[in-house]
Amino acid sequence: MEDLDYDYEGMPVSSPTYAHLLAGAFAGICEHTVMYPVDAIKTRMQLLNSTGRGVSGSVFGSVAKISSAEGFTSLWRGVTSVVMGAGPAHAIYFSVFEFVKSHVNGSSDRPLATAFAGGSAITISDAFLTPFDMIKQRMQLPNHRYRSVFHCASSVYKNEGIGAFFISYPTSIAMSIPFTAAQVAAYDYCMGIVNPTGVYAPWSHIVSGGVSGALAAAITTPLDVVKTLLQTRGSSSVAEVRSCRGLKEAIAIIHRLGGFRAFFKGIRPRVIVSMPATAVSWASYEFGKEVYKRLSPRDY
Repeated sequence: MEDLDYDYEGMPVSSPTYAHLLAGAFAGICEHTVMYPVDAIKTRMQLLNSTGRGVSGSVFGSVAKISSAEGFTSLWRGVTSVVMGAGPAHAIYFSVFEFVKSHVNGSSDRPLATAFAGGSAITISDAFLTPFDMIKQRMQLPNHRYRSVFHCASSVYKNEGIGAFFISYPTSIAMSIPFTAAQVAAYDYCMGIVNPTGVYAPWSHIVSGGVSGALAAAITTPLDVVKTLLQTRGSSSVAEVRSCRGLKEAIAIIHRLGGFRAFFKGIRPRVIVSMPATAVSWASYEFGKEVYKRLSPRDY
């Protein structure tokens, strides 16, 4: 059988689950660590004080200011939590994504079928990732008092209970489903344009991933602002933020303190993070699949 007599975009039907797990874990860790300092800037920009203002200024100006005041390594605080959570979460995501996509691949509307697979996958993987993401954002705060990821987790549990780790999960799902659906649908659509022949080409995954990531990040920024408030509420200096109990109350607080514009704080660093991160994620995942297929026996 010829080398290209298979769909390079998908694993062989007989591929073991661990192949998707390994490729997904590799993609997840790469995605979340490459642009981590910019993600830290985004978190600070989205914080609200009693006047409704968070960190302002350009992304690169903020990086220089924080590096000068707190040291460059401060921009990497919490990255351990990302590594611990992103690998398994993305392994789960891509495994579920491939499973669902393989069962709806016969749909006449491929982008819609792919979007459904992405939405299904993110619902499950976010349940695992949310606590790690909360710890990450707590450690990205300028006034954090945590010595390590484990110290942060134990402190939050002691002071706020187990619910603090999952309070943002409904918001994460409300954000992640449209984010992922838009991302994978746009990715699939772009791939059909930039690489219609279906020959493995890393650049096509990078371009399609970057475009789809930027689009999805921009349209879901308001929910990301809400999620940041919920995940950092226990460390806020604003009493009503600390007592916030969920999505609807968070939306009301953000609007009252910062108005409509507050829902789009951090949109630039969010897009800056998501564009290369999504490109790296898809390129890494497709590379992992390609390596597996080239090393595995060709009996399919």
